[in-house]
Amino acid sequence: MGAKAGQRGASRGRSDKSAGRQRLALIVFGALLVLLFVGFAVAQGIGSPSVPSGDVAIVQEIPGDAGRVSKEDLDRAILQQVAEGKLKKTPEPGSDKYEELKEAALGEMLERTWIFGQAEELDVSVTDKQVEDELATIKKSNFGTPGAYQKFLKESKFTEEDVIERVRLQLLSTKVQEAVTASAPPPSEAEIENYYNENKQSQFTEKESRDVRVVINKDKSKVEAAKKALEQDSSPANWKTVAKQYSIDPTSKAKGGLQEGISEEFVKGPLKAAIFDTPTGQLAGPVKFEQNWILIEVVKLNPEKIKSLAEVKAQITSTLGQETQQEFFSEFVNEFRTKWEQRTYCADGYVIERCSNFVGDGRPANAPPACYEADPETPATQCPAPVTPTSPALPGSVTTAKPKGDPHPQRPLPEVAAEQGEEAPAGAVPGAAPEGEAPPEAPPAEAGE
Repeated sequence: MGAKAGQRGASRGRSDKSAGRQRLALIVFGALLVLLFVGFAVAQGIGSPSVPSGDVAIVQEIPGDAGRVSKEDLDRAILQQVAEGKLKKTPEPGSDKYEELKEAALGEMLERTWIFGQAEELDVSVTDKQVEDELATIKKSNFGTPGAYQKFLKESKFTEEDVIERVRLQLLSTKVQEAVTASAPPPSEAEIENYYNENKQSQFTEKESRDVRVVINKDKSKVEAAKKALEQDSSPANWKTVAKQYSIDPTSKAKGGLQEGISEEFVKGPLKAAIFDTPTGQLAGPVKFEQNWILIEVVKLNPEKIKSLAEVKAQITSTLGQETQQEFFSEFVNEFRTKWEQRTYCADGYVIERCSNFVGDGRPANAPPACYEADPETPATQCPAPVTPTSPALPGSVTTAKPKGDPHPQRPLPEVAAEQGEEAPAGAVPGAAPEGEAPPEAPPAEAGE
């Protein structure tokens, strides 16, 4: 009796464990099913915001209706594309040319919407008065009469509201750029000093030079007459008289023949020898130079001079500041496009590369197919440049002054190192993650394993 009871207890224990494993398997399978459904939903666009009826696209996170692009506005934008391309009529819908115009028009409309959205995020705005003044300036500089402006509106298929919107967009774009570049940090004292030391010879050193007096004339006899007069009296006062009488160069003759800061790199041949091999106060020439004859007297030797850091600090600060601002703005432009593309959804039949629900083949839309053919019948004349992968930054090296940081040294996987003739680290397992990195996640086990 006791033995049988023990057997029944053991049987119930095994049954409970089996049931527990089944429940666990069902829970895991159910979780996997949810994950698979979510992945499928994302791939198919389920869960994406629907584009309202009458609209062709919607941009999220823009207040009010400003993020909606209506079909009516797109149709008008296509007509403007037709006018800009000077086409006689609108191409047939569905034709390649029509699709090209539609994509161009929608792309411009989306980018305008993005700029308005970005201005809202940065709390940047312009007043109606500023738009009015800017439009008045544009009309004055580009259109001579009110009639010429009205002709432009008619030919371009623009309304007055279209023009005002574009003027506002132009002003907002400028203010957005100013706001972004203003956030760039000023160069540090160390950066200024490093720039000065690296460019001391090339930018901040004044070469050895000469100040000279000259008489220039195409007629050699007049130059010789000037020399004879100066041999009697080479005082600055007489140089002024002689240069005025015999020289044809208006700049130097107005200063008594004086030309300052002549350095060796800008002259050659006999003229160079006359300037740099002649003692001060001695007349040299006439020397033939191109179509003219020149009489020369060196009046001053200027030794090489290196400008101090204090003298050029303001210049360096401005140069480095502009470089940093440009880097900041370039980074902003890249992030701007990515951010707003992710917020943009387009209706069926209007999906272009700027839409987050666009599915492409990874190739630029404007790239000729021949770029990707092994043996094209007609080779492409121009193909997109290959994309160079960006190296991750070394942890702790990213700063506001160096937004890209220092490159992180990359160690190839053992099998790659073997192909390149390099030795793999001792004890490395093929396909294993480098030291310090998490290994790739293993695929979920199939049910029943």
